[in-house]
This record gives sequence, structure tokens and C-alpha cells, in this order.
Amino acid sequence: MSGLDHADERDRLIATARAVADRSLTHGSTGNVSVRAGEHILVTPTGSSLATVRAGELSVIDAGGAHVRGPRPSKEAFLHAAMLRARPDAGAVVHTHSTHAAAVSCLARLDRRDVLPPLTAYYAMRVGTLPMLPYFAPGDSRMAAAVEASAREHPALLLSNHGPVAAAADPERALETAEEIEETAKLFLLLRGAPTRPLTRAQRAALRPASH
Repeated sequence: MSGLDHADERDRLIATARAVADRSLTHGSTGNVSVRAGEHILVTPTGSSLATVRAGELSVIDAGGAHVRGPRPSKEAFLHAAMLRARPDAGAVVHTHSTHAAAVSCLARLDRRDVLPPLTAYYAMRVGTLPMLPYFAPGDSRMAAAVEASAREHPALLLSNHGPVAAAADPERALETAEEIEETAKLFLLLRGAPTRPLTRAQRAALRPASH
């Protein structure tokens, strides 16, 4: 495609990847970040560390998740493509394996339609409802259909025994959402077994943008 350089998108993706690593939201070569670039998607490559990946090492995939050029993409690239297909308003996706969110994704007897309570106003505003999808092995392409169906209604998802994935208008806001999920998961685990006072439905509704 013309304009494949997309220098601004590449720079913002790399800055977000560094922030994910700096905030300990991933480890080793886990986690991945993507941004829309025209009709294509830039995504971190397979086996890369978000702490060290460079702009010239990014992969290019199409809207269906097929590799277009550059290094081989993350085996979870189809997950990013599915989120962006489902959410035409989104321009970026951040997927992490953050410790507390991953821990919640391993718990039994949760409401899979909404796995974390709205403990803070910031979580209610940035995340809202967080469904948990069934377990798929990393790289299992069958995950794409489940992700795409759920993402039509929810900008953030939790993958069972895996971690969170968040879509937003830009990579910075997608990172904010992923970080809010991690912090709320941490609160949820700290408070587990103690009486809690989540926001009420009315309090949550009052935080929604007027357009909703």
C-alpha cells in the first residue's frame, strides 16, 4: 500500500509498547500492541519484547489478520485484527499478560458476562463491563470469531487463563484501559472475601458519556 511508512503510527506504537513494559504489564516476549495504518494494521512481531522492539521491526497485516510484509507477526495478530474489525471506531489494541488480570482470568465461579465489579469511577468510565471469553490456546485461530463477536459490544475483554485485551481510539487510550483493568483486578484480589461496596447501577449510569 502507499504510505506504508506511517512514521507517526509506528512511533506511537513503540512508545506504547515501552510504556507497557515499563509499567510491568507484561514480561519476556508476552503481550502485543497494534495500530491501524490506513487499510492495514501495524503489530509487534512474533518473539519480540515490548521493552526492546523497534519501529523498523513491526509487522504489517491486513484487516483479516493475514501477513502482508515485514517480520512474521505475533501469533496473536489475528486477535488484534478481530478487535479492530468489530470496532471501526478503534485505532489501536493493547493485549497484556498483566499479573493480576491474568490471575482473575484463572478464577472459577465468576460471572463471565462481567468478571470485575465497578469498584472505582475510573474503571466504570474506562472499562464498563468486562466479559471473560472461553479458554483458547495462544495462537488458536478459533479465538478470532469469539473475540470479534464479543468486541462488537465491549471494547475490552478478558481471555480465560490468559489476559486482557483492550481497543480504543489510539494506543495511549488502549493502554489506559488495559492498565485500569490491571489495577481493578489488583483491588478485586486484595478485597476478595471482604464485604465491598461497588458502584450502584445509577452511579455507573451517571458516569457514561451523554452520547450513550
